[in-house]
Amino acid sequence: MTIPEIENQLESEFQYFEDWMDKYNYLIEMGKSLPLIDPKLKIQSNLISGCQSRVWLHAAYENGKIIFKADSDAVITKGIISLLIRVLSNQKPDDILNAKLEFIDKIDLKEHLSPTRSNGLLSMIKQMKLYALAFKTKYQ
Repeated sequence: MTIPEIENQLESEFQYFEDWMDKYNYLIEMGKSLPLIDPKLKIQSNLISGCQSRVWLHAAYENGKIIFKADSDAVITKGIISLLIRVLSNQKPDDILNAKLEFIDKIDLKEHLSPTRSNGLLSMIKQMKLYALAFKTKYQ
């Protein structure tokens, strides 16, 4: 699936819920379904700076696409990174770099996050795009 197709899918899923408590619960469930990462990947160099909670993000380049794996010690944050992984993992570096991630505004995610979590969201996106730029530079 393309990034816009996945974004549309997420928008539809979040429209199903009427209030934000249900959306938070859905976000938490998404985080719980995030595959566990190898404990060896929970290292300092994989920590995303700018997040209040600890978020580990690992990226690998396979067959022209970037595969992201992540974990967090906070349930909401783990849900947020799981959203981003669903959209950006298994995509080409150029597609990640060009992704506008409009679904974040369309589901009102930033509006319903604390300022520190909102900053963390931006830090996660920035780190994922930096990985895309690094892999693009190295392999293309």
